[in-house]
Amino acid sequence: MRIHYLQHVWFEGPACIEQWASRNGHILAATRLYDNSQLPNVESFDWLVVMGGPMNVYQEDIYPWLVHEKLLIREAIEAGKTAVGICLGAQLIADVLGAKVYQGDHKEIGWLPVELTEQAAGNEIFGFLPERFIVFQWHGDTFNLPEGAVHLAGSEGCENQAFLYDGRVLGLQFHLESTRQSVRRLVENCGNEIIRAKYIQSAEEILSASPDLFQKINDATFGILDRLPG
Repeated sequence: MRIHYLQHVWFEGPACIEQWASRNGHILAATRLYDNSQLPNVESFDWLVVMGGPMNVYQEDIYPWLVHEKLLIREAIEAGKTAVGICLGAQLIADVLGAKVYQGDHKEIGWLPVELTEQAAGNEIFGFLPERFIVFQWHGDTFNLPEGAVHLAGSEGCENQAFLYDGRVLGLQFHLESTRQSVRRLVENCGNEIIRAKYIQSAEEILSASPDLFQKINDATFGILDRLPG
């Protein structure tokens, strides 16, 4: 299978998704938008994965490539491709599907719990996950649920944490793909956002996460990717 991912900043790559692709013999290609890389033709991939980043979906004047990226995401969805959006990626997918993306009431940064919705319990993509589990968060914006999407997860600080559209388009506001290295890179490059608040942990708390916690979120990533349409 051919997987193409869109990367917005050098320090937010595919992390454990790369391990999953390699383990399963999939071809992984990338467009690094921060390097002005050329976007692919929709015919060149089977899956589209849209990574996170510190920019906002509505900052097209600062990041003009957002315009063309949104067009590609729309084209991929309309072509029946499987698509996965993580953090900014989920917001971009929500935007493309006509939902509002805006600044949330709270920033969430750190290791925080999310809870599955009733719809998620019986969902073939999310149903294997525990009802409540810890994930890695780093976001200030949020999104409304796209029309026709299934609401999969929420948290105390952010109602819409995950959705599934048409059984093959997945938006995750939180990070399950994170590794110790990718988390450290976020702290090093976006540490100015760590200002003590209700849902923001200190850098020390974030970096002291146990190997078991990383293993759990990566296992969740592998389980979700295994269950998405190939």
